[in-house]
Amino acid sequence: MKISDRLTELQITLPEVQPVGNYLPAVKTGNLVFISGQLPKVEGKVAFRGRVGKDVNLETARRAARACVINALAVLQQELGQLDRIKQIVRVGGFINSYPGFYDQAKVMDGASDLLVEIFGDRGRHTRVAVGVVELPLGAAVEIEMVVEVR
Repeated sequence: MKISDRLTELQITLPEVQPVGNYLPAVKTGNLVFISGQLPKVEGKVAFRGRVGKDVNLETARRAARACVINALAVLQQELGQLDRIKQIVRVGGFINSYPGFYDQAKVMDGASDLLVEIFGDRGRHTRVAVGVVELPLGAAVEIEMVVEVR
């Protein structure tokens, strides 16, 4: 099944890419594509703000992680022309705006990992890091970066 068909089946629409600073959304070197950190934007605005464990509960943070992945896939779509060129999701890095004492960053990142496996199957399995941070740009609850191998 084509990835675009899988996205349609899952009712996922990729947004337009809107970088907000002096950086590239993606850089391809060899057969790897490095995706800049993506915030949980929906319709161009950060939809999930605040500290996880205080302002944002675990389930909402997981939804924020999914939104970040959808934005990363939009960047890949723009960079590659089609997501079927993805051979393997190699690494996903997650930064969670964490309230002191919140220690379930890995559970937040499961929202991103689960979606990637749901879309790509075994090609979506990846290495990962989940880090708690004090603040994120625009008050976002989660930020995600990715490294992807392409054909």
